Amino acid sequence: MGPHSRKIKGENHSFTDLKRLKKDKKKLKEEKLLKLMDDGSVDPKCTIENSETKIPAMSTLSIAVPGSIIDNAQSPELRTYLGGQIARAACIFKVDEIVVFDDLGNRNIADNSIQEDMEGRIVRHCCIQLARILQYLECPQYLRKYFFPIHKDLQYAGLLNPLDAPHHMRQNDKFSYREGVTTNLPAKAGKGSVVNCGLLKDVSVDKNLTPGIRVTVKLLQSREGSKKIHGIIVPPSLPSAETGVYWGYTVRIAQSLGEVFSQAPYTGGYDLTIGTSERGNKVDDIPQRSLQYSHAVVVFGGLHGLEAALDNDEVLTVDDPALVFDHYLNTCSGQGSRTIRTEEAILISLAELRSKLIPKLNSPVGK
Repeated sequence: MGPHSRKIKGENHSFTDLKRLKKDKKKLKEEKLLKLMDDGSVDPKCTIENSETKIPAMSTLSIAVPGSIIDNAQSPELRTYLGGQIARAACIFKVDEIVVFDDLGNRNIADNSIQEDMEGRIVRHCCIQLARILQYLECPQYLRKYFFPIHKDLQYAGLLNPLDAPHHMRQNDKFSYREGVTTNLPAKAGKGSVVNCGLLKDVSVDKNLTPGIRVTVKLLQSREGSKKIHGIIVPPSLPSAETGVYWGYTVRIAQSLGEVFSQAPYTGGYDLTIGTSERGNKVDDIPQRSLQYSHAVVVFGGLHGLEAALDNDEVLTVDDPALVFDHYLNTCSGQGSRTIRTEEAILISLAELRSKLIPKLNSPVGK
């Protein structure tokens, strides 16, 4: 028996046979689900795991940027464009999460500079504006009108370069996954929901969901003669886990530098933390592919660096920012300019760290 064969139930199966058997089994499962949906007998409470294999754990890369950099821009147009530069950098380097943190603390907060975020927390407007621009750009174009009504923070969004990310599908693009928004259109026999996925026809899905929710849909192969498009609701991480395609980033707001770490969305938090500063150690001293991680975060400072962010943090008690991170790095030693802007530092740092980082868990192809 060859090295790529396995014995199953007393028979020898080659690697090719195993792939074919697995594919046939998956096709039968989808056909069964399609029949149930056509009959209107799908249980809207069925879990994703009932129709999908378990999602493998994935390594993630996060970046944290201070919202105050928006206020340093000289005009509303430049503030918007600055957010677009950060979003572009995140997309290019396949960043999974962007954290916008307040590096100024509670000192000298003007009444017109604060407002409540969606969770009812008091946050500086610069953080909310930057987060809103980042979320707007990550959202596929055909969904933006549903989630982003006209707003002053997005007044100049038309100036921004598109991310052109893989999940920003065009109408004629053919791919097994799409982002969509649930509609209030009636589904057959009250089962499931109808989702607008940017196609000529809406997609009938297996879950009964509230209208106006953004969802990730896996499109099922249509039955012969069927005029409907069917799909199933899946976690947003599944397209990347199953196909290796980059599927965008999430955005969250942290009220301080400390909250970047304490409010991490991953079990156990970040296992690799990197701070960037001209006062840090040279990144060249880090060996290639030596920084292993399950969930990594790279933190960038504002106009006055991470030192100021640490001084303004009321929870972190250390004086030296190098003590906050696993690695405190200067990613552009010998710079010609006196200063490196945050949006420039993101591109430089992620490019330098690309050859140093090595994921522990399953990661998308090419990441």
